[in-house]
Amino acid sequence: MVTRRSQLSRAGLAFALCLQHLVSAIEVPLDLPQPPTITKQSVKDYIVDPRDNIFIECEAKGNPVPTFSWTRNGKFFNVAKDPKVSMRRRSGTLVIDFHGGGRPEDYEGEYQCFARNDYGTALSSKIHLQVSKSPLWPKEKVDVIEVDEGAPLSLQCNPPPGLPSPVIFWMSSSMEPIHQDKRVSQGQNGDLYFSNVLLQDAQTDYSCNARFHFTHTIQQKNPYTLKVKTTRGITETTPSFMYPYGTSSSQMVLRGVDLLLECIASGVPAPDIMWYKKGGELPAGKTKLENFNKALRISNVSEEDSGEYFCLASNKMGSIRHTISVRVKAAPYWLDEPQNLILAPGEDGRLVCRANGNPKPTIQWLVNGEPVEASPPNPSREVAGDTIVFRDTQIGSSAVYQCNASNEHGYLLANAFVSVLDVPPRILAPRNQLIKVIQYNRTRLDCPFFGSPIPTLRWFKNGQGNTLDGGNYKAHENGSLEMNMARKEDQGIYTCVATNILGKAEAQVRLEVKDPTRIVRGPEDQVVKRGSMPRLHCRIKHDPTLKLTVTWLKDDAPLYIGNRMKKEDDGLTIYGVAEKDQGDYTCIASTELDKDSAKAYLTVLAIPANRLRDLPKERPDRPRDLELTDLAERSVRLTWIPGDDNNSPITDYIVQFEEDRFQPGTWHNHSSYPGSVNSAVLSLSPYVNYQFRVIAVNDVGSSLPSVPSERYQTNGARPEINPTGVQGAGTQRNNMEITWTPLNATQAYGPNLRYIVRWRRRDPRGSWYNETVKTPRHVVWNTPIYVPYEIKVQAENDFGRAPEPDTVIGYSGEDYPKAAPTDVRIRVLNSTAIALTWTRVHPDTIQGQLKEYRAYFWRESSLLKNLWVSKKRQYVSFPGDRNRGIVSRLFPYSNYKLEMVVTNGRGDGPRSEAKEFPTPEGVPSSPRYLRIRQPNLETINLEWDHPEHPNGVLTGYNLRYQAFNGSKTGRTLVENFSPNQTRFTLQRTDPISRYRFFLRARTQVGDGETIVEESPALLNEATPTPAYTKNHVDIATQGWFIGLMCAIALLVLILLIVCFIKRSRGGKYPVRDNKDEHLNPEDKNAEDGSFDYSDEDNKPLPNSQTSLDGTIKQQESDDSLVDYGEGGEGQFNEDGSFIGQYTVKKDKEETEGNESSEATSPVNAIYSLA
Repeated sequence: MVTRRSQLSRAGLAFALCLQHLVSAIEVPLDLPQPPTITKQSVKDYIVDPRDNIFIECEAKGNPVPTFSWTRNGKFFNVAKDPKVSMRRRSGTLVIDFHGGGRPEDYEGEYQCFARNDYGTALSSKIHLQVSKSPLWPKEKVDVIEVDEGAPLSLQCNPPPGLPSPVIFWMSSSMEPIHQDKRVSQGQNGDLYFSNVLLQDAQTDYSCNARFHFTHTIQQKNPYTLKVKTTRGITETTPSFMYPYGTSSSQMVLRGVDLLLECIASGVPAPDIMWYKKGGELPAGKTKLENFNKALRISNVSEEDSGEYFCLASNKMGSIRHTISVRVKAAPYWLDEPQNLILAPGEDGRLVCRANGNPKPTIQWLVNGEPVEASPPNPSREVAGDTIVFRDTQIGSSAVYQCNASNEHGYLLANAFVSVLDVPPRILAPRNQLIKVIQYNRTRLDCPFFGSPIPTLRWFKNGQGNTLDGGNYKAHENGSLEMNMARKEDQGIYTCVATNILGKAEAQVRLEVKDPTRIVRGPEDQVVKRGSMPRLHCRIKHDPTLKLTVTWLKDDAPLYIGNRMKKEDDGLTIYGVAEKDQGDYTCIASTELDKDSAKAYLTVLAIPANRLRDLPKERPDRPRDLELTDLAERSVRLTWIPGDDNNSPITDYIVQFEEDRFQPGTWHNHSSYPGSVNSAVLSLSPYVNYQFRVIAVNDVGSSLPSVPSERYQTNGARPEINPTGVQGAGTQRNNMEITWTPLNATQAYGPNLRYIVRWRRRDPRGSWYNETVKTPRHVVWNTPIYVPYEIKVQAENDFGRAPEPDTVIGYSGEDYPKAAPTDVRIRVLNSTAIALTWTRVHPDTIQGQLKEYRAYFWRESSLLKNLWVSKKRQYVSFPGDRNRGIVSRLFPYSNYKLEMVVTNGRGDGPRSEAKEFPTPEGVPSSPRYLRIRQPNLETINLEWDHPEHPNGVLTGYNLRYQAFNGSKTGRTLVENFSPNQTRFTLQRTDPISRYRFFLRARTQVGDGETIVEESPALLNEATPTPAYTKNHVDIATQGWFIGLMCAIALLVLILLIVCFIKRSRGGKYPVRDNKDEHLNPEDKNAEDGSFDYSDEDNKPLPNSQTSLDGTIKQQESDDSLVDYGEGGEGQFNEDGSFIGQYTVKKDKEETEGNESSEATSPVNAIYSLA
């Protein structure tokens, strides 16, 4: 990566621009008498637009204010006589107004301005006024030009002469530009040259166009039409020059202008042009090749550029050259321009006017606009060629002198006045100036002054007596003090003192040296994928007393910061970068004194959207190059370089830290930042030796942690916070344990962290006790039972204590309550719930914090005969200071006992007197199971078991059933049974439909829960063919079958098919015909020949459950003992009476037939009975 950077000091630039003034003449204050000085005038060759008014400028200063007059073509120009001409007030500028009509051409000519006052006359240069001309193109008939293919051709333009000369360009008549290259190009004279003509050149026409500057008009010449005559082949030819002609030519140019040399050659193929100078190299740094190397431009020609130049035209057929002899002439130019001369009475002086040129110019002196020879004689003045010497001047000798240096190529005119004054020193600059400069830059302290005689000026620093001149300082004649390199020690107050024989004057300048503005981390060249979020860094260090401005450029033009970009103090982030964002980015940091810039190139890879979706997305690469800057007591700036996002944009950065005192090697999360950030200011705690690392996160996951940064140690300080979570509670009846959450590594703030624990009884008159510990726990012994304490815990380290902590209320240890609730009363609500009321205990007997009242109860017996019950104790809690509650989830039809206690943090108090109560009868739960068997198509056998929870004396069973076939259902039929009956046979009236049965038991209270079952589907409703096919496949895949020979296998296969066909005939019989089939001896239903169809296809209704062995699970009752919180083992006697506790134990019925995973096949179902 290469970051391109440039730095520029504004003070340095201003210093360079002002160097020319260090030796300039001393200005006379305008409040003093002085001759006129021309301050503004029009250019010598002045071309004006004929459509506008004409302004010829001439302004001057002087005291008294000058008056103005003009000459035109060497004669006095009477402005007052021409109504179109006026002169601006307090100015000599002429205004010629054409709004009322008139011809601008009538005012062409040579104008000169004269500015006069009591002390002399100043002259302007002679201004040659011309009106711009845009003549029409002369009419001409342009014939079709016939040319052989491969021949050279030049199309002449010959534009009409304009003022200034028009700009020439060639286009077709349809306004399409003519393509130019080394074969076809336009010469400086405007002609279009073809080195060789090709057939394609006839496809368009050619028109010369002239654009005139002032009128902004374009005139078009009639177009040329080419007719190219083709031959069998184009003959290759050696080069020959089309312009200039011959082998040599000469050219004269004036010094200071641009020299343009041109060579245009023909040939097939088109020749290449090269340029040389005889006897040396082309002028270095001044030459430029133009027009496909056919033109050589030398800028700002000087006499050293004279000589012979030659151009070499070559192709593969040969080469030729043309020599151009260049002669450089020069209009006059100044060597010593005369300057204003200020003299005191009796002083001597001189005016010098030296100029050079080629040919050498002649010098002519004038005084107040008249030749010096024709002026009144002055004995104190002597003219000696280019110098005028003044001796013993006196007041009244003031005048303006003009020096005219001229030759055949031009002239120079300069005004310089001689002013004789008698003035004490004065400082012209504002007092108490403030100068700011960037450290190590050159600077200049100005102290403009005036006096006559000219005062001497000296500089002093901070009131010291030594004159500043030499070494790092240089004093100039105009009063400026120059410093080669401004250092911090150069700051201070500088005093300039101007002195002459008439007195002295002084002024002070204060110098401040500022730190330079520097980009310490600039943007870097990057290659990013479209849609990513690149960040361009621009971290700046500058003098804090100067206002900083940061601007961004893209491709050297101001960057528009839209919604997709975010400009921050240390960089620029681009969200969702696109191809249009590619380019050069420049960060410019500037203050009022200097600026710095850094540039980098951003390359955006355009990945097609479909390909971008297909790219694998992974966790990002780890960040790298962690750097700590802006180090402070409580903060530091952490900067990192993001890793590759691996096609999933980074959403977050997690900054972690590790310290090596309390938990070395353990990393903690410090903070998190958006994925668009790669620099953050981190808040730090005192007395921590930090080390940082960064983890990048995207939608896929987290990156590996970065390599840790360097360590940064912060200084210690007293703690700023106290421990939190302070508590006081007893662990025994005679103590109080005080605990708190200790300070962590970033809260300790210093070494030897400890805690000052203070406590006292909650009594303003009580005295405080204290103890200093290092662990987060302290136990106070020999305390009274459950009394409040005031507690304070304050952090302290070697640097001091934390602020005064808050007071927390704690309590000493509790003891068991001493009293039991009284007057316990019970009211039965229903068969499973009772309501309780009691009298609360006195608070003094609790001996701690009241937690709850508890009701302990147990089942003493059941009201059913011979039913064993569990007497396990249970309890119900009533939190808080209450005197009533409800106990629920009791067993119906049972005897219970109940006791009450009060509970605190220590435990239960004494129990109250036991109370007995019975629960009334309830409704039963559902029967344990309901089994359905279909021995044939005419009957259905039902069998069920007694309810698991009778909840009273059973009075009978209620059975409701209905036939259904798909979505159609029949009417509901009802059967009632005695409590001891558990079987029922149904005679089917519909051999096709299935049946749905609803069975429930009842007591005197009412009907219980219902169990629902459905009869299974009939076996003959399925086709037996799949069973045959299944058996066939099973045998065909046996291992012994695979080893047989093909011939034997075919025979065995035929025999097996015959055998299986005979065996499979039984599967086609109705179920009712299979009563003689041999049954499994383990089937307890074999006696009556019925079948128990309990296979997995016979799904019960949603409110019933089927066990794995096909039996029906008992549906759990809402009133079951599980709900009451008790359980146990229980069963029925043969007569149906209870002989044990109610329980959820399931009957394990023997399997009715062999179950199979292939029971869905009717044949397999039959085989399972075999």
